[in-house]
Amino acid sequence: MSIKVIKGAGKSWRPFRFPPRFKVAGPGLAEALDGDPAALQRAVSEGFQEGVEKGYGEGLEQGRAAGHAEGFERGIEDGKCLGREEGRLQGRQAFDEAGRPLDRLIEQFEQFQGEYRQARRDELLELVQKVARQVIRCELTLHPTQLLSLAEEALAAMPGDQADVRILLNSEECARIKELAPERAAAWRLVPDERLALGECRVITAEAEADIGCQQRLDACMENLGEHIRTSA
Repeated sequence: MSIKVIKGAGKSWRPFRFPPRFKVAGPGLAEALDGDPAALQRAVSEGFQEGVEKGYGEGLEQGRAAGHAEGFERGIEDGKCLGREEGRLQGRQAFDEAGRPLDRLIEQFEQFQGEYRQARRDELLELVQKVARQVIRCELTLHPTQLLSLAEEALAAMPGDQADVRILLNSEECARIKELAPERAAAWRLVPDERLALGECRVITAEAEADIGCQQRLDACMENLGEHIRTSA
């Protein structure tokens, strides 16, 4: 490379040329390109393109490595979550399988408990019914004329003409009423009926008939009592 010296004012000046911004590979290439701007531009473009391609390749490789590492970590986390969920489901299934015999025992115990309570309620109702029947029988034995009081109450509530009234009674009770209260029995048309049990009584008019026997009253009371026991149990 030649240097031109400029003289002036007692001083010597030398022009400065900036070095190229790239290094030219190969010996003697700089001299070959010196004075050829087109070749120099091509060399710069080729060097830039080579740098771009090299940077792209390095960036791609680094991104691929980073993506692989991130995907690996995410896969591990997803695998852990999936494994925990599958383990929870398997544990729940094993627990349910182990608890099925206990569930059957609980179901059988609840069934037995329900049957036992129902049996106790039935026994209680049966006992109450027996006691009530005995009380009614004793009361009618001592005071059979109470059937006439029941007949009077029934007639007061019955519709229609009450001129022709018949009171059907058990034969034994009919005889005892006539014996114990003849005046009161004479005011009624008492008809003995062998088909009626002790404590049973029917009131018949020309237009209506009423059952005022003790059994149907007792049955109604026991039904109400049973319903009350079932709902309060």
